[in-house]
Amino acid sequence: MYDEIKYEVDGPSAIITLNRPEALNALTNNMMEELKHALATAEADDAVVGIILTGEGRGFCAGMDMNALDSQASGGDLNDGIALKHLDADPGDKSMGPDFQTAFTYIMSIRKPIIVALNGVCAGLGMSIALLCDMRFASENGRFLTAFSQRGLVAEHGQSWILPRLIGPARALDLLWSSRKVDAVEAKEMGLVDRVFPHDELLDQTKAYIQGLADNSAPVSMMVMKQQIYRHMNMTLGEAMKETHKLMAESLEKDDFAEGVKSFMEKRPPSFAKIEIS
Repeated sequence: MYDEIKYEVDGPSAIITLNRPEALNALTNNMMEELKHALATAEADDAVVGIILTGEGRGFCAGMDMNALDSQASGGDLNDGIALKHLDADPGDKSMGPDFQTAFTYIMSIRKPIIVALNGVCAGLGMSIALLCDMRFASENGRFLTAFSQRGLVAEHGQSWILPRLIGPARALDLLWSSRKVDAVEAKEMGLVDRVFPHDELLDQTKAYIQGLADNSAPVSMMVMKQQIYRHMNMTLGEAMKETHKLMAESLEKDDFAEGVKSFMEKRPPSFAKIEIS
């Protein structure tokens, strides 16, 4: 089905791989459309508990394809020379509101955990996509740079919003202004990535994390928690607390709560409900 990504389901993990290794998986419009379709497919699959996004070869993503950027800088259309598939895809929960329907912010509204497994270079738009995923696991070979200042651009695709929330405003400005390369160790120290693994263990460790979620955590609870985290980043504390009280009262009435307590008392793995996507 796909030309520029790969998609597979392995146990509770859906694995989406950017697949233009000869170009360090630089993004084309076609690849972005395929990515959106694959994310919608994984979100709707009852067998999938979590989604892994990674890259083929020695890099995760070098940003937008330079040929497309050159075409736009010369007055052309960003779509020039790129055959779009126009795949039917509509991932994410629209009830999250318009804040999560602009460009790649739809990633934050997808109802399942998304972990990006950063296997190498992550730059520009590739960095934006990685930052909008829920967690970032990196190979020891990971290298990260924003790249925009070196192209005469600004912090785009949500980086000006998410980056200071992850690492603070001063560090965010440093990375955006200088476009300097950050290795995996420094990225972990500053909070840019959450885990660092030996390169050959990255994908297996990421799948193991999702397997742990599948074994122990209620999918509906994880979905609501993800919505709380991202929605509440845009709310006052009072507003967030009011919504939390409402959601907690609702959760106490659900079968998952009864199952969570019962499985704990019976010392057995829980059997939670799947997410229903209408």
